[in-house]
Amino acid sequence: MSGEAMYYINYFFIFSVLGHFIESFFYASKDSGILLGYWTPIYGIGVILILIIYKFINKLKLSNILKGCALFLITMIVLSSIEAIGGYLIKWIFNTELWNYTNHQFNIGRYTSLEMSLIWGFSSILLIYFIKPLIDKIIKYIPKWLTYLLIIIFIIDLIATLTIKGI
Repeated sequence: MSGEAMYYINYFFIFSVLGHFIESFFYASKDSGILLGYWTPIYGIGVILILIIYKFINKLKLSNILKGCALFLITMIVLSSIEAIGGYLIKWIFNTELWNYTNHQFNIGRYTSLEMSLIWGFSSILLIYFIKPLIDKIIKYIPKWLTYLLIIIFIIDLIATLTIKGI
């Protein structure tokens, strides 16, 4: 597997686990995500998308301020769209509702809201300009065998979740 693929896979696992931890901490009364294991893959997917969007934006001949604004707006739209689509898919596939923003003042349907969109935009800026430089220093020390082991455990978790939840 290429170094770039390993980089993205490791980011996926780091932020899937971190996302699960953060959600469990703030919303202790409910489970985070649909899988049995201690990860919430949508956060890992979201971070990979942020990295890819940033990589594209960074190639543009724009000032750093405009790049930051573009990152904020694009990730706000993309991540909010994924949140909305994910909410409807989880409801359809698993017949469960893990979040519902109808009580938010500026909800955009059931599964996203302006408030959450702004959080995704600000989180993307925080990730790229503050967290990514720290993670990039650490991520190169993750052994390949550990990444492969996590992939196997993740696949087992997917199969177990689908089997137990009757999909």
